[in-house]
Amino acid sequence: MLGNSFFSSQCLAADGATEFLNPMAPKTSMIPARAKSVIFLFMYGGPSHVDTFDYKPKLYPLDGQEIEVTTFGRGGHRKKGRVVGPKWNFKQYGECGKYVSDLFPNVGSMVDDITFLHSMTADSPLHGSAMLMMNSGKLLSGAPCLGSWANYGMGTLNENLPGFVVMLDNTGGPISGAKNWSSGYMPAQYQGTVLRSQGPPILDLEPPEFLGGGIQRSVLDHLRVENEAHAAARVGNPDLAARIASYELAYQMQSTAPEAVDINAEDEETKSLYGIDRDKTQDFGRKCLMARRLVERGVRFVQIYSGGNHNDNNWDAHGDLKFNHDKHAGATDLPVAGLLKDLKRRGLLDETLVIWGGEFGRQPTAEYAEGTGRDHNAYGFTMWMAGGGIRGGTSIGTTDELGAAAVEEPLHVKNLHATVLQLMGLEPNKLTYFHAGLEQKLVGVEGAQPIWKAIS
Repeated sequence: MLGNSFFSSQCLAADGATEFLNPMAPKTSMIPARAKSVIFLFMYGGPSHVDTFDYKPKLYPLDGQEIEVTTFGRGGHRKKGRVVGPKWNFKQYGECGKYVSDLFPNVGSMVDDITFLHSMTADSPLHGSAMLMMNSGKLLSGAPCLGSWANYGMGTLNENLPGFVVMLDNTGGPISGAKNWSSGYMPAQYQGTVLRSQGPPILDLEPPEFLGGGIQRSVLDHLRVENEAHAAARVGNPDLAARIASYELAYQMQSTAPEAVDINAEDEETKSLYGIDRDKTQDFGRKCLMARRLVERGVRFVQIYSGGNHNDNNWDAHGDLKFNHDKHAGATDLPVAGLLKDLKRRGLLDETLVIWGGEFGRQPTAEYAEGTGRDHNAYGFTMWMAGGGIRGGTSIGTTDELGAAAVEEPLHVKNLHATVLQLMGLEPNKLTYFHAGLEQKLVGVEGAQPIWKAIS
């Protein structure tokens, strides 16, 4: 248990004897850590597991046939449906012989570094609540998200950059917006900072001209003295300590943020590795390269969204499945593989946990009477993890022969969260924050176990 009492001690800084400490300063891990940083590649909209990484050969000959199968999506509960066979072939990759769809040939080349979680389940088949569940462990808004918990528990390794960075798709943000990277009932210091991949990395970061020549530094120093004096009379107010730290962070980021995301400092071979030299992959490639540069500089948690807005601007393939997944896999396959390869050759993959997945999967049957669109599926779907203490070349859990539901070793979102915390050196069932009369946990008051088979 960490609680929030450490903020109170910082309020004594105004006495002139106690040095002010940033609430985001690095903290001692609860258990030995395997990962220093996390990069969460969020495929917003729900990629189809049976068309990407969950090979179901029996689906192909059933294409177009109506069968009895229990599903639950935005169309409600159904007992039968028309099968949509996979639209891509699968082939084996790596020493582990993992079957991967033709959508992801580049990621396929990295399967020996990946653990696939084929039996993931969630509590909602609706985007808004499922997004909140995947990000915060709760169906309703108001709770801190995974990146907030990571920074609350471990602090950041670079106090001149945000500890939690979010990069959105160029078509816009996901449903529920900033609730997906909110710090909830924790101080705002722990919320995600949205970083842009082109132009000024953070809007309104640069000071106006009249604050140049050291004037801004003098103003901030005076403001800090006043705030610390104010906080000294209000011991136990975490928001004040967070506010003081946020002013200093914003000032430091004016020089550190532009350098951290300046990919012009990278050589052409590295840019090509991420697909930045190709129209289709350059946007997501830039974000993946920026993510590597950020974790290299000590940023604790980076989340990148593939897909935004609505319909075919994200992975939500209710209409033309082939058009949708060709578009989004085509934009992300090369950059994702490039990220893994670049982290590995730089010796960073061992200490960087990479997560891939969406808020749920998709059904093996069609949503409508005609077409190839698939409805949402929270009964069983695939995510994967690599690096940061993960056992590569491994597949855990299975869905049934159609991919409709998890049948062996079902895993909940809370198990995924517990695994992330465990690898970062935080005991998932002991990391708490007192709020509303409860010792709140990311994994819920009932707790959850890490996915031990995934950990090397």
